[in-house]
Amino acid sequence: MDDVYKTLDMLNISYNKFTHPAMNTIAELNKYNTEGDDIVHCKNLFLRNSKGDKHYLVITEPDKRTNTRGLARQIKSTRLSFASSERLEKHLGLDPGAVSPFGLINDKNKEVEVLIDRDIDSRRKITFHPNINTASVTISYDDFQRYIKWCGNKITYVDVE
Repeated sequence: MDDVYKTLDMLNISYNKFTHPAMNTIAELNKYNTEGDDIVHCKNLFLRNSKGDKHYLVITEPDKRTNTRGLARQIKSTRLSFASSERLEKHLGLDPGAVSPFGLINDKNKEVEVLIDRDIDSRRKITFHPNINTASVTISYDDFQRYIKWCGNKITYVDVE
C-alpha cells in the first residue's frame, strides 16, 4: 500500500484516500461513495487466455457485465477466463478482492496487458483499492492516464458491452 502512495507522490498525482472495512465487491463499495456521480469505483478483473500464457487486467464501469467472449474477439485472443489467485499473486502481487491497476507496480516484467473500457473516460474521477481492500484511493481520470502510461504495460482500449 505504501508503494502506491509513494508512486503517486513521485508522479505528482493528487489523490484522496479513505479507509473502510474490507470490501470485496463493487456493491459493498458503492455504499461508501459520498463524493458524487462523476466519481466511480472501477471494476477490475484479472483474466487469462486459454493457454495461460497471457494475462489481462480489465478496468471497467462497475455496473457492466463483462462479456469475455466479446472481449476476446476485440483483442484477438483465445477464450478468456478468470485467472487463479496464485496467478494474481504471481503477476500483480495482489490478493483476490484487492485487484487494482495499482498492482501493476509489482509487475516488473510488464507481463500483464491492461484493457481499459472506453466508457470510464467520461468520469471526472475514479477510485481503486491501493492493493488492499480496506482502503480506496480517488484520482482524476487524467492522472490515471499518466499513471497507467508510467507503468509501461501494454494498454488497449476496449468496448465492454
